[in-house]
Amino acid sequence: MATAKKTTAAKAPAKKATAKTTPKSTAKKLLFLVGDYVEDYEVMVPFQALMMLGYEVEAACPDKKAGDIVRTAIHDFEGDQTYSEKRGHNFALNKDFAAIDTKDYVGLVIPGGRAPEYIRLNKRVLEIVREFDKAKKPIAAICHGPLVLVAAGVLKGRTASAYPACGPDVGCAGGKYAEIPIDKAVVDGNLVTAPAWPAHPDWIAKFAAVLGAKISI
Repeated sequence: MATAKKTTAAKAPAKKATAKTTPKSTAKKLLFLVGDYVEDYEVMVPFQALMMLGYEVEAACPDKKAGDIVRTAIHDFEGDQTYSEKRGHNFALNKDFAAIDTKDYVGLVIPGGRAPEYIRLNKRVLEIVREFDKAKKPIAAICHGPLVLVAAGVLKGRTASAYPACGPDVGCAGGKYAEIPIDKAVVDGNLVTAPAWPAHPDWIAKFAAVLGAKISI
């Protein structure tokens, strides 16, 4: 009696699964160093404006993580001898401070307000600023933000603006304080500095140019 011969197709050897990892692009990533009572306009407006230009923007604060918040303060100019201060908003952080690697970023922004007074006491904050400056990466510091540059020791022989009350600090750090209108900014190499938030249109445009961005309408 004939019997059917059972045939089986040869199985191709299974392909070994390999995980493909693509390095995350760092070409358009910016870092904001902030803290509690950072000036409201000086963090909110540039953060959103730079995102609008297409940058990936991350904000971090010493001893805080992504998802935490910092409280902001609103500084205004109302005819007094100095600015007035009011409570602002809650600003959400989107980067763990402990995970910052300056190689991941093309530029740094340090807004003003109360925050620079105390974040400059953090050793890692100063290291971050020095690493950006040593790599000649663009750094923008607004209003009281240059106090962090002073503490980091990167202003010697450089020209920088700041809130006028911080002018003596720039000089004591070996820099030249630029007395410019409150709505203007000054560039010295990789540094972009301005006196306060009325300078947003000027310093953001200058910072974008130093970053190499080309904007046209």
